[in-house]
This record gives sequence, C-alpha cells and structure tokens, in this order.
Amino acid sequence: MKKIHHAQKGICPVVVVFSRALPVTQSRNPTPPPPPLDPADFVLNEGDATSKAIESLIVSDLAKVGITVNTRLLSKDEWNGNVTEGNFNLAFSESWGAPYDPQTFATSWSVKNEAHFEGLKGLAAPQDKTWLDTKIQKVMLKETEPARQEAWTEILMAMHDQATELPFSGKRIPAAINKRLTGYTPGHQQFDYPAHTLRVLNGLRKVTVSPGAQTGMFSKETGVGRLDPHSYRPNEFFANNWVYDGLVEYGPQGTIIPSLAESWSVADNVGGGQKYTFALRQGVTFHDGEAWNCAAAELNFDHVLQGHTHPWYGMPAAIKEWSCVDGKFEITTNTNYYPLLQELTFIRPLRMQSPAMFVGGATSDWKTQNSCPGDGTADSVIAVGDYADEEITCAGIDGGVANCAKTDGNWNCVPNGLNVSGTGRWIYHRTESNSDGIQSVHFKINMNHWDAPSGNYVEELVVVQYDTEAEIKAALLDGSLDAVMGSGVLTGADVADLRNNHAEKVSVSLTESIQNRNIVFNTAKSPTDDLQTRKVIIHAIDKATIIDAVMSGIDAPVDSLFPKDAPYCGADLTPKPDYDLEKAVLLNCPIPTKKDERLTDDAIAAIAVVSVAALMFGVSLAVMVRRERKGKPVFQPLVPLVDKSNDKGFTSPA
Repeated sequence: MKKIHHAQKGICPVVVVFSRALPVTQSRNPTPPPPPLDPADFVLNEGDATSKAIESLIVSDLAKVGITVNTRLLSKDEWNGNVTEGNFNLAFSESWGAPYDPQTFATSWSVKNEAHFEGLKGLAAPQDKTWLDTKIQKVMLKETEPARQEAWTEILMAMHDQATELPFSGKRIPAAINKRLTGYTPGHQQFDYPAHTLRVLNGLRKVTVSPGAQTGMFSKETGVGRLDPHSYRPNEFFANNWVYDGLVEYGPQGTIIPSLAESWSVADNVGGGQKYTFALRQGVTFHDGEAWNCAAAELNFDHVLQGHTHPWYGMPAAIKEWSCVDGKFEITTNTNYYPLLQELTFIRPLRMQSPAMFVGGATSDWKTQNSCPGDGTADSVIAVGDYADEEITCAGIDGGVANCAKTDGNWNCVPNGLNVSGTGRWIYHRTESNSDGIQSVHFKINMNHWDAPSGNYVEELVVVQYDTEAEIKAALLDGSLDAVMGSGVLTGADVADLRNNHAEKVSVSLTESIQNRNIVFNTAKSPTDDLQTRKVIIHAIDKATIIDAVMSGIDAPVDSLFPKDAPYCGADLTPKPDYDLEKAVLLNCPIPTKKDERLTDDAIAAIAVVSVAALMFGVSLAVMVRRERKGKPVFQPLVPLVDKSNDKGFTSPA
C-alpha cells in the first residue's frame, strides 16, 4: 500500500510499500528535497490595508511547499520604483478596469510604468516579451470584432501558459455613507467618486470624506498633489476627476457619453486613418470665468501631445493632427485605432484646464512654456521626439495647489495657496496643513456646471486625512466622518462588519467587480524565473480561504488576468490557476533520475495514476496476507465441494 504524506517545507511525498518480504515498520528512503530556493521578495504598498492583510496568509501558504518570503513594506513611490526596476519576485497589481482594460493596461507593459514591464522580461522564446509587445501593438489596429477577439485570446493564452501572474480576486469598489446622506451612485471606473450625487437628509451640507487614493489611504505627505490636469504622480485621480472634464465621459456598460463635446462623428480618410469631428458644448465656462471653446481644446491638446509620447497608452501615437474647423474640433488619426474614444475618457492626461492657467495664457507656446511640471529654466528642458532630438521647456502651470518635490524616491507636497481651474463639478477651495503634514483638502460645488445638481445637494466636500484604517472606521461610527469612497481605505472585513452590524449608522454599497487583483511574478529574477516554481506558487495559495478571511466574502476568487466581461477577455483558459496543494507539492519535487529537476504536469498525472493502482494492489496484498495468517486464504484449493451442513466445526459466514 502507498501512502502520500503532504510535503512540508520542501519535503517531497514519502512512498511506503508494505509486503510480506518487508516489515511494515520499514520504508524506502524518501525522495530528497529539492535544493533550497532563494527567498521570494514580496513588495507591498504600506498604505494598502487590504494587501497587508492578505500578505501574511500568502506567506503561510507558501511555507507549506518550502518557499520562504521576504516581505518589504514600502511607500507608494518606493513601491513604484522597486517594481519598475524589477526589484521584486511577487507584487500585487491590478488590472486598471474600465475603460483601460485590456488595451491600455497591456500597452503599459512595454514601458517603465508597471510591474509587468520588468516582470515579463524572463518569458521564454518564441513567445517572449518582444513577441508579446509586438502582438499588443498590432491588435490595436484590427478592424473587426472577430479579428480582435482572436488576437487578444492568443495574447492571453501565451501569458497563461507561462504563468506570468496569479489571478487573485475580483475587486469591488466599496462606499460607506452616513445615514444622514442618501443618493450616492458609484462611478464607472476606478477613482471615479460621483460625490455630486449625494443628497443631505439632515445636518450640514458640508460633507467629510476619506477617499481611496493611489496611496491607498489619503496621504498627508502628498495630499492631492499639484492638481494640474496634464501630469501624473503625485496628483490624485479622484481629485482631478472632480475638477476637470474631458471631451467625452465613460458611462454605464462601456458607453461613451457627451461631456465637453455634445456630439461627434467619425469618417474614414482616403489613404488610411480616420477623422473625428467634435461639436463642442456651448455656454460653458471654466471655474475662473474663462470661456470653453475650440481654441481652449486645441491649446490643451498642444501642450499634452506636442512632443510628448505618453507611451503607456496607444492613443497619442495614433493621433496625427488636430485643429479647429468652423468652431468644431477635429482629430485625424494615422490608422483606424479602435479604442480612441474610449481613451479620451481617461482621467489624465487629456482633461481641459483654463487657458489662463497656462504660462503665457491663451497664447502659451507648447515648446517653450509647456504645462509639464517645471520652472521654465534650463533645468526644466527635456529631450523629446522619436529620436530625442528635440527639446521642450517645462514651465508648469500658472497655479497648482502645492509645490511638490521628490526626495529619495518619495514625493512630498507643500500647499502654496495658489489655485487651479477646470470645468468640473467641484471647484478646488483650499488645503489645510500643520507640522504633521496635509490634514484636509476642501472643494465647493460648481453650480455653473451644465449638469448642476438640484435639491439638498452637498455644498462643500472636505477630504480628511487619517493615519490608520482603524481611525477611519471609528470616525465613521462616531459620525465625525461622513463617507468612505473607494478601495484600500478599509479592509474587506471592516466593510463587511459595517454592512452587517452597523446598518443603522452607515449604508454600504459595492460595485460589481471592475478590476482583477493579481500577483505579478518577476519571470527574470530567481526564484520566480523558473516556470515550475511559478506554478508551485499558483497552486499553493488558497485564494478562496484568504479572500473569505480578509474580505469576508466582499470579493471573489478569479482565474483570469482581466475581468471576464472586459472587451475580448472572456476566453476560458485552462488549466485553471486554482488552489491544489497536492499538485503544488508534487510540482516542487525533483525527478529522481535527473538532479535538480522537478516534476512536470504530465509526470504528476502519471504519478497519480500509478499511485491509485499501487494503492489498490497494496490493499489487496494486505488482505491476502491477513487471510493466509488466519488460515483462510483468498484463493482456495481446487477440490470438489463437500457438504458440511452437519459438521459441528463449521461456522456459516452468514
């Protein structure tokens, strides 16, 4: 009989065979453990409460298969630096959700922007990173739905086969709102918090909120950053989304809805490419009173796209030119780039600011006074162009709410008392800080917005800083905090507790899963440079149990990089990246005849078949031995049957 014992800390299954020739107390020598693996370097954003709660359970699961983990808690900016330099083995990542999945998130892997940039560099030929980057570029130009579906399935299958990440959970975006408020409607993309939908049932029309930020909890070091519309960190998505509008907006079920453009048309050009013509909304003013018109649109496009490539997404390279024609704004593309309208809905970098905010005003020169962060001096000159053979001077904007500097990889912002101006639903008002950093940021409702609220709407929104998720939860319960919007602020267990046990004080809502939380592997760094090790990790982590413990069922396990309802991402890829400890143990075992190699999937299947057969044989053999010792062998001598009904020594088996 064969018994398989679960391996602990790298010990492979012990095979014990019983026979008449071998005493049952003896066994064959166990297969020796594989050589010790290097510790796996797991980097975490220290401000993300959920990731920190998940990490300890993952470490415990991996210890069962002999994989040790070195966990490093880092600030958001330190984390960014480490993953983009490849200084990790494991890192949490999230698909970007609508409207970015899959095309924009996948495009970002080709530049130093996400963990996948370095994480995919160890992929094996022929489907290596160069092959992958090329396939992603080409899929953007497919003109039919079936062609796009086929191309995306090929890309996702290649990544699945090389185990580039562990799909972990579908991320739902929570909101917890004090019962004195009502009407909140969640947004349609990450960091989209439509606070203008709130209505006040009682109390002040000033509302305090703790939003989910890129840093997890709102940061006292960076606040909302500079709050200019055209640059990136340390600006916060949620605040930029409140202050600035784009030409179009991302709506329910992926619809593209009007914003600063009321309507648009698309026509094919002779010789290739397309022309998008936007009829702009009339009578709109920026927060500072400047008029919104085609000249303002053209000025913003000039500063964002002239000389800048923004290589993390494909639209800038796809656009050939833009201009104003009879008051309408026209964009001409080089190719038939299918995601263009979708990518115009992004929160940054192409939202519109007032012409007065540009250095030089409405006649600002994009080359010598560009809105990219800088001070307009020689130190702010950057090389641009396809061959870095052109120069532009970054002058920043004539405003911005804070002066921000990066030291030792970390951003720090100091409020400067200046302002910004968009056309959005919320007007920046002021920032409050003390010796401990930024404490709150205030916004007032824009009653001149073309879709201004009515009724008992919120007049002032105050973003409040807290040091811990425990403080945030306590503030919600004592009523000093009105709302939490977004993920990474409260743990899943806290969200579930508020929903299940404090419904008299707060209303809790959850979006559908709009993003997938994944654990990205660095395929170019030991020990995760080994495909077999990546498979061991995938099958060793009990996702469902961890999600239930940490998120209390708020999220659910997933088996794909992107949500299945993201465009072209519904293919059912097998084998599933599911929890299977026995498979993980066997994958982590050496092949006895080949030093330092481990078992393949086919070998595991063969072992399973042989094990079952051996088990059945062992049981039969043991029964035979016991019967023989009792004088009742299984196989009786071939002699004529004798009637023993009158034999007093005979006992019927009945």
